[in-house]
Amino acid sequence: MEVREVNETVERRRAPRVKTHIPVRFRKLRDGAGIAGTSSISKNLSQGGIRFRTGEFISMACRLILELDIPMFTKPVKAISKVAWIRKTDSGNDYEMGSQFLEMSKKDKELISEYVNSLNLYNDSEAASAQIKIVTKTEEALGTE
Repeated sequence: MEVREVNETVERRRAPRVKTHIPVRFRKLRDGAGIAGTSSISKNLSQGGIRFRTGEFISMACRLILELDIPMFTKPVKAISKVAWIRKTDSGNDYEMGSQFLEMSKKDKELISEYVNSLNLYNDSEAASAQIKIVTKTEEALGTE
C-alpha cells in the first residue's frame, strides 16, 4: 500500500519540465493579428507547455498565441496553446498560469525539445555534483574517505 504525505502533489505531466526564465509574448487567439501581445517571463517549460505570470485573468481553455525567446535560437519559437490552469499569486496582484501547447511547427517542437534536454543535462550534472559533495563531506566526517 502506498502512503503519501498530505502536501505531496501528483505529477501528471507527460514531459519533464525545467526551470527557466525566458521572455514570453502572448495574446489571445481570438484577438486577431493586429493586437499587440503581452510580455512575461517563464517560470518553467516542458515539451508539453509553459508556466508564466500575467497581470490579467485569462479564462481556462482560452487559446493563446505564444512567442518564446529561447536564448540559444535567433528566432522566437511560436505556438498555439490553451490555458490549462490559472491561479492568483500570493501577492494577489498577478496570476500564474500553465499553458499547454496545442499546435506548433515540427521545427519549433524540435527546438523546445533541444532546449529542455540541454537544461535537463545541466541540471542532472549539477545534482550529481551536489550529491558527490554531500557524500565526500559525510565520508570526511565519518573518517571513511
